[in-house]
Amino acid sequence: MGVKGLQSFVERCCPEACVTVNLREMARQHVTKNQQSGSSNITSPTLVVDGMSCLCHWYSCMNWVCGGQWMEYMEVLKQWVETFTSAGIKLVFFFDGVVEEQKRPEWVKRRLRVNKDIIKIFNHIKQHGEQPGQQLSCLPSALATFTPFALRSLGQDVFCSVREADYEIASYAHCHGSMGILGQDTDFIIYDSAPYLSVAKLRINGLTTVMYDRQRLCRNIGLSVTQLPLLACLLGNDVVSEELMQHIRSSAVAAYRRTNPAPYCGPPQGEVVLAVAQFVSSLSASPEETGLVPHSLNVASSQRELLKKGICSYLLPGHKDYELVDISVPPSAFEKYVSPEILKACREKHVAAEGFMVYSVVCAGVTECSNSLEDEEDEDLLPQAFVYKPCRQRVYGLLLLLGKDGSSVDAPAIREWFVFPGNPLKEADTVHPVPINIPCGQPSLDLLWFSSGPEVSALRLAAFLTVFDCLHYSDLHGEIGDSLLAALCLVTYIVLQVEALSEEDVDAYLSQAVCLRLKSPLELRQIQLPVLSSRAVQLGSLYVRGLSHLLGANNASGCALPSAALMPWQGFDGRLFHSKYLLAHGGAEKSELLDGDMFCLSQFVQLKEKLLETCRQRGRVLQSRPRETQKNLRRSKASGFPSAADQGWTGETRRDLQHGQTWRQREAACGEQSGYENPETPQWRADHRGGGQSFHSHLSNSYEGRPLNRNRPPKQNRGRLHHNRGRYQLAPR
Repeated sequence: MGVKGLQSFVERCCPEACVTVNLREMARQHVTKNQQSGSSNITSPTLVVDGMSCLCHWYSCMNWVCGGQWMEYMEVLKQWVETFTSAGIKLVFFFDGVVEEQKRPEWVKRRLRVNKDIIKIFNHIKQHGEQPGQQLSCLPSALATFTPFALRSLGQDVFCSVREADYEIASYAHCHGSMGILGQDTDFIIYDSAPYLSVAKLRINGLTTVMYDRQRLCRNIGLSVTQLPLLACLLGNDVVSEELMQHIRSSAVAAYRRTNPAPYCGPPQGEVVLAVAQFVSSLSASPEETGLVPHSLNVASSQRELLKKGICSYLLPGHKDYELVDISVPPSAFEKYVSPEILKACREKHVAAEGFMVYSVVCAGVTECSNSLEDEEDEDLLPQAFVYKPCRQRVYGLLLLLGKDGSSVDAPAIREWFVFPGNPLKEADTVHPVPINIPCGQPSLDLLWFSSGPEVSALRLAAFLTVFDCLHYSDLHGEIGDSLLAALCLVTYIVLQVEALSEEDVDAYLSQAVCLRLKSPLELRQIQLPVLSSRAVQLGSLYVRGLSHLLGANNASGCALPSAALMPWQGFDGRLFHSKYLLAHGGAEKSELLDGDMFCLSQFVQLKEKLLETCRQRGRVLQSRPRETQKNLRRSKASGFPSAADQGWTGETRRDLQHGQTWRQREAACGEQSGYENPETPQWRADHRGGGQSFHSHLSNSYEGRPLNRNRPPKQNRGRLHHNRGRYQLAPR
């Protein structure tokens, strides 16, 4: 995550350390240097890429707010990779695989900061009916989850870290003689590793960028490369907080001003860096001194130990003090629940970016989920953390409750760090696994993961479908495509968990899944969205988060379906979904919703009939509940006509306040220790949907009092909810 203020200092106060380089020429020189030195490493020069730093540069698609233009994103990645390959440069990608507990406070701080931006994003959409500008941009949900799979599908070497990713990147580049590290993190200046190249300054067409030269930086500030780790810790980084070393920086600045009486004219942070560098240079270490922190640095013993830990985090293999670095693999949190073979496979799949969720659960006992586009003012739609909690509990049960050789064991607890509106993230939520109920027996995890044969394949499929309570869909396996089967499972699960989901929402979900396979990236890019719906934005994000849960369940069950079938570029496009949402809620005919394609219409009808049959069996009545867009609501108010929202059709918040509790009120009042049950739904139905207006006429005309039945009984209590959230105070409204 970098050193506080160092990036701006290098760029604004030390321009000689910012060298523009051509990567093609740099690669040629790298090969020549290896040949002249007689090195055996004369294959394609390697560039180690910090994948997390690149995400915001890779995702350049028009719409980020609708859930992601995934097929177009794949095209961007493909072209990006091909540009380097054509220049003879090999790429190796690293992604964050864990959040180290020492860096959890910084992770929490960033997540809460992003939540504030998300509030502004939804306010902008509801006010203007359009996506906000780049100053409020936010990456699509789960982009970091699926990008490693995308790059692997393009034939690239991809790794997920088991400790701090920056360290693994610097260590890999150092040990493999790489030509450079491409990223955007000032920690790469501190590591004595390959040259640090800026992805923010990268011009992909010409393959030019800026190299931050650590040797020139050191000459400018009067330090040696070996002194940079102490400088980083005193300035503040992810190990040593900025606040903890404030007294040293203040003292250093005072001393710097005494020795440099001329007023400093540069940026304030520049003076701080120069002052701290002067202070580090003044610390004399005796020849016999072996510690990493000079004895002349007068700090408390606890701070000295923390500084030592921070300095060790920068030491790479080959450094004289490398033996002080703790490189031991932490013991598995739940090694008594799984076999050694499972533990080994978990780690290998995780490192190779082939797995998702299983490593963090089995080996660390913790899992987290970053920000999602969720509207804190929408009282109807549950946050995705709650929606998918029951399926996560079954995934945990699949991983930990089958036991070694099928023996039963006591239930452990998983710590979840999930971001959602109103959660201050002061502590992890404790969640217990729930056993899955497979009619054909309880297999061991080793059987599911390592055995083969038709019977085992059937067990894997049963385990996967059971996680989403869709075992009865097993007869569709092989009859419809795997991506459609996954979509049907996901939409069915969401319908059963989210009472507010309407028939129009389901039509939008299913029609986009069916129609996507007929669309090219160009056609998807050309879809026109006359207005954006804040509710559709949240539903799009909810669906993509569901795809990541499908992926986790699939990995836990031993890969019942090919991972490729669960990728969003196979089953979801945000612009397409948003257009289907507007059509469905605008009263479009099914033929228009399915692009006039009879085969798509046939598949849509088949999927929806299966879903409705499941709803009937579970007592879930799927209601028609068309909603108006922000655009029409504004027109209605301006024209003086009562809008649908004013009359209660879209006023779910008003109805909840009058007749029952919102999900927030139910959550705050609930302290139970189990996941919520399938909701009971109010038994009401609109008399009719209000005419057969076309989508375009619906958008162009304001609401004119179409006859709708709004005599709806109070919302019934939905049973037990997500456990023990009552201790959290909700965010200010």
